[in-house]
Amino acid sequence: MFKKDQLVVYPAQGVGIVESITEKEVGGIKTNFYIIRILSNNGTVMIPVENAKNVGLRCVCDPKYGQNVLKYLSDWSDFKGYAGQNWNRRYREYAEKLKSGDLVDVAYVLKELILISQDKELSFGERRLMEHAMSLITTELSYSLNRDKNDIKEEITRIFKDILKK
Repeated sequence: MFKKDQLVVYPAQGVGIVESITEKEVGGIKTNFYIIRILSNNGTVMIPVENAKNVGLRCVCDPKYGQNVLKYLSDWSDFKGYAGQNWNRRYREYAEKLKSGDLVDVAYVLKELILISQDKELSFGERRLMEHAMSLITTELSYSLNRDKNDIKEEITRIFKDILKK
């Protein structure tokens, strides 16, 4: 169970803060809800406490995991990546990975879109997905590693520049 003022991650939305835990009556049944403010857009979501794990609500990753995500971004040794499938199929795959709540899945999407951008100009939708993946990663890692979000983004950009030069 999460507590008031705790940082949490809501898949595909990013880092939020539990503003309150409120009891509401829905369909004649009293249910407890987390009221979470998403930090990136100041939006609010209401998630039933009993359903929080099912929707992927989780704590911000620990610093060790955050460092492992940065290492994963710089390791392309076993990366299969872009197989040339059509945009619709890739989009569905990417959307599922962003919704998974796993930061490594989000990093995979970012890696693949970076790889595709080396072969062709990204479409508007692809660019939006890449920006969204970058935002999800940089925001969570900034809280996990207690670093400035822009510093994290610069490090990730530097990782990709170094990898793509090889």
